[in-house]
Amino acid sequence: MKKVLVLVLASLLIFSFAVSAQEMTLRLADNQPEGYPTVVGAREFARLVEERTDGRIKIEVYPGGVLGDESSTIEQVQFGAIDFVRTSITPMANFEPAMNVLSLPYLYPSEEYMFQVLFSEVGDGVLEGLKDAGIVGLTWYDSGARSFYTADTKVTSPEDLEGLRIRVQESQLMMDMVQALGASPTPIAWGEVYSALQTGVVDAGENNYPGWYYNSHHEVAPYFVEDAHNRIPELIIMSKITWDKLSAEDQKIIKQAAVDSTVVQREAWDQRTEEAKKLAVEEGATITTLNAEQKQAFQDKVKGLYPKYSEPELFIATTKYFFLLFNSKII
Repeated sequence: MKKVLVLVLASLLIFSFAVSAQEMTLRLADNQPEGYPTVVGAREFARLVEERTDGRIKIEVYPGGVLGDESSTIEQVQFGAIDFVRTSITPMANFEPAMNVLSLPYLYPSEEYMFQVLFSEVGDGVLEGLKDAGIVGLTWYDSGARSFYTADTKVTSPEDLEGLRIRVQESQLMMDMVQALGASPTPIAWGEVYSALQTGVVDAGENNYPGWYYNSHHEVAPYFVEDAHNRIPELIIMSKITWDKLSAEDQKIIKQAAVDSTVVQREAWDQRTEEAKKLAVEEGATITTLNAEQKQAFQDKVKGLYPKYSEPELFIATTKYFFLLFNSKII
């Protein structure tokens, strides 16, 4: 009898330990402020995970860059100090060069086209390439179409950009694109762009509608041209260290919850974009819409970038995805 009691007690202890081991609180970092579409998506992701695990796994969302800037939080994910990060794909190209292919200018004719690519074997293959860096890619978020906005010049053709100093991200691809259009790329920290436009350090910037309006750039660069040169998706990434601690079932739940949260994030993004566009016009900004022929003129100027990012040293990492983009049955 005593042996039986010992065995039962041991079994209960093991069971109790197994259950408690699966109870965890994880952290997700986002450098955007509360209410921003990516934060809305992150909170939906956290809600779905908690709901689908019956509260065993909770995710605390930290917006506003409180856990560090984008580069810092990515590094923390690699070492397991942070469990999730919402990030742009631009810095992720340091770990998976194929990310550059997904950012090539004028690649996607529409948002729907882009998401068909991202949620196909193309996007899955790119995410898989992050694992060697200790990162698990979970899902794609929307960040709209990036377009040019200028301080003094209404733009309807690439020639209107010639000679302008345009603020860009610190990305070789972005700098190459601006140079191909005949302008001068000028990398400047995002927080300094308003003053750079105001004082004439740069003549133009480029971003999506929310980035332009909600950072008040429309006040100093009121001419926005809808050239949609880049559709650069966002990512929810996870620490592989944390991922490997999860059961296969919990991994499946987290992955699916991330994918499902994309629907809410995209809805929030569309709403924010329309709101920003409407308010900017009401406050005196000028928006120029290009016809198909005008858009083609911009695209023709940057075609030389496509082979550049398929040169030998990047061939294995990028070209296989590049050809899939144009040969996939999805497209």
